[in-house]
Amino acid sequence: MPKLPLFFFAALFVLIAGCCTYVPPRPSEPNAHYQIGESVVLAGEQPARLQFTPKGLPLILVRSTYRDPQPETIHYEESRDFVIDYQAGTIQRTPQSRIPDFSTNMLYGKMNFDHSQFPGYGNKSFFVYADYAHKEKANWPIQPSQKKLLLRTHKKLRAGEKLKIIAYGDSITAGGEATQPSLIYWQRWADELHRKYPHAQIEAINGATGGDSTRNGLERLQVKVLTQQPDLVLVAFGMNDNNVAQFGVPLDEFRRNLGTIVDRIHSGTKAEIILVSAFPPNPNWHFGSKQMEKYAQTTEQVAHEKHCAFADVYRNWITVASHKKPEDLLGNNINHPNDFGHWIYFRVLNNLGL
Repeated sequence: MPKLPLFFFAALFVLIAGCCTYVPPRPSEPNAHYQIGESVVLAGEQPARLQFTPKGLPLILVRSTYRDPQPETIHYEESRDFVIDYQAGTIQRTPQSRIPDFSTNMLYGKMNFDHSQFPGYGNKSFFVYADYAHKEKANWPIQPSQKKLLLRTHKKLRAGEKLKIIAYGDSITAGGEATQPSLIYWQRWADELHRKYPHAQIEAINGATGGDSTRNGLERLQVKVLTQQPDLVLVAFGMNDNNVAQFGVPLDEFRRNLGTIVDRIHSGTKAEIILVSAFPPNPNWHFGSKQMEKYAQTTEQVAHEKHCAFADVYRNWITVASHKKPEDLLGNNINHPNDFGHWIYFRVLNNLGL
């Protein structure tokens, strides 16, 4: 097969950047994979790790927005704005770079910080998003199929019937830091289900409330979920429960609350349920208890006990984050995923087997 010219791949990346999906290898690059829209913040001229080592195609696209093109998108230039170490798999700013310097972020280098003391905090203006080819096989998502626990949902999708989905949880599920409603993780998943099952009549409803823990989830359940009579409910709590004493919910109470939420949904509707674990907040944030692994494990245990599907966001987030700084994925620098972080959630849901 003749080797395709470089401009072909440039056009390919521009085309797929807007989709932000995992693109299969091209015949001209055996065993190549593509990472689209990976987020990173760059401080000074310090190198920052990418999830994979760029390989194969002599091309990496770096821009200021997750989706491309957007009216405000800035396309950064290699050598002028950034340099890549193709052996170490790192990216860094140049001295004359147009990329915002993350070392000027008001929370940069702060330990045990109280965000309320830093009005205007956040990472949105500091992100760059990279598209590149690599030959490493992704070791995630690690998500067993949950189809056997979602049989009614699967049947409705295949039959082209109505399917009402309610996303119930905290500010992450409400869409915190997603730059467009279509990039909120559960909306992306609903859109993907519609693509797979074009005849299904899918209605996805945002039933989440910012700041909620499972205590608030119990209080709002009747109005937000039960009166809606959904077919499928995503229950995604844990981030606020995980906060330190006086701000969070102790683990034992979290377990009881989550179990009660599930029981009430089962008794008040015919809905199937997906319990979704959360990821760790910024380890330098004062109000995080650093116990998220236990909250994620408890979420999985309740799912097994109550015969619900389980979406293991925690484990997959940890896998991706092992090659990155926490700030690379946090839209508010604390506990909200950015667009790429919402994509991690989406990838997990998309591997549930529906």
